[in-house]
Amino acid sequence: MTQTTTQTPQPQGLARAETDAVDEQLAARLVEQARSQGISLVGPDGLLQRVTKLVLEGALEGELTDHLGYSHGDPAGRNGANSRNGTRPKTVLTEVGPVQLAVPRDRDASFEPRIVRKRQRRLVGVEDLVVSLVAKGLTTGEVQAHLAEIYGAEVSRQTISTITDRVLEGLAAWQSRPLDPVYPVLFIDAINVKLRDGQVCNRPIYVALAVTCDGERDILGLWAGDGGEGAKYWLHVLTEIKNRGVGDVCIVVCDGLGGLPEAISAVWPAAVTQTCIVHLLRNSFRYASRKDWATIAKDLRPIYTAPTEAAALEALASFAAAWEARYPAIIRLWEHAWAEFVPFLAFDAEIRTVIATTNAIESLNARFRRSVKARGHFPNEQAALKHLYLTVVSLDPTGRGRRRWTNRWKAALNAFDIAFDGRISAGRK
Repeated sequence: MTQTTTQTPQPQGLARAETDAVDEQLAARLVEQARSQGISLVGPDGLLQRVTKLVLEGALEGELTDHLGYSHGDPAGRNGANSRNGTRPKTVLTEVGPVQLAVPRDRDASFEPRIVRKRQRRLVGVEDLVVSLVAKGLTTGEVQAHLAEIYGAEVSRQTISTITDRVLEGLAAWQSRPLDPVYPVLFIDAINVKLRDGQVCNRPIYVALAVTCDGERDILGLWAGDGGEGAKYWLHVLTEIKNRGVGDVCIVVCDGLGGLPEAISAVWPAAVTQTCIVHLLRNSFRYASRKDWATIAKDLRPIYTAPTEAAALEALASFAAAWEARYPAIIRLWEHAWAEFVPFLAFDAEIRTVIATTNAIESLNARFRRSVKARGHFPNEQAALKHLYLTVVSLDPTGRGRRRWTNRWKAALNAFDIAFDGRISAGRK
């Protein structure tokens, strides 16, 4: 009589742990074998390159098996309509360097591999690496030298330009995509880049960053302007944003550019124009000696943290009494911006937090400036826009990296809807 034993299924966690242990043992054996044979882990003909070659060739062989319907050496393939036809050599650039592959072929040339496509010379990871390096400000020559030094790969500058040029289609689609019908807050600002148009000159790139009704940060677009930053071009930018579906914006936060409040009102009559607190502080420091910055910052704080406009006016009077004799331009700056600064004081703490937290657009502009500074100047505005868009892509490569503006967004959303008479709820329907 034969005794039958029943195996008890292992818990999923235990099975996973055993699999991980096997993987670790396999990796350890590969590393030990490579060391014993004097094979380096990285570099030309290193362990990583050899493993990559084995994995890719195994995957290609598996794809051909699926295509033909039988395994290598299987009698089922004899006298068939199609069959294996040897291999052909191919070199592909991977993140571990160039890898020589033996790509399997079939007799009627109907096999279309997917993991390494026909005429493909670079794996996706390499293209992502090139895009990332360019986004960080490296020139094509510097990227070429980096790939040669680190990966032992010879890539021409033209190839690098071709890789980055592929983002232009994505830029066009991103720049024209439909937007939300309503945004609680829209931040607008401009940075200057240097263009070599006959002679090197500064050109503004206009940036719009919104807080969505879900509390996420969304970069709405990039626009290259002519000459210096101007309210007339901002009117064009805001009109384009409206034409892409934005019917209402509650608050637009901007710097103190003349004519900008009128441009905002022309596009969204009900929008509140709010001067950016960070811009006011930064512009204040420009008129003061560096040794006084800390004291000035401390004395300005009671103005923009005041509970009411009357309290803010008292704080401004106190600041003027202390500093007007030495820095009268700072007092004039605040008085000139007062009409666009005052709306901030009418909102409760939840809305103030969202408006004053300009870290997102300041951080974005800092990344833009750092990348542009490393690059120097651009041959034309398309090159500048492509470079800045690459920076945007590198910040959010998956398109799902938009973080929440604040952890207490629901409270802020309710405050916005009450303060603006249900415009957010109405716009989302």
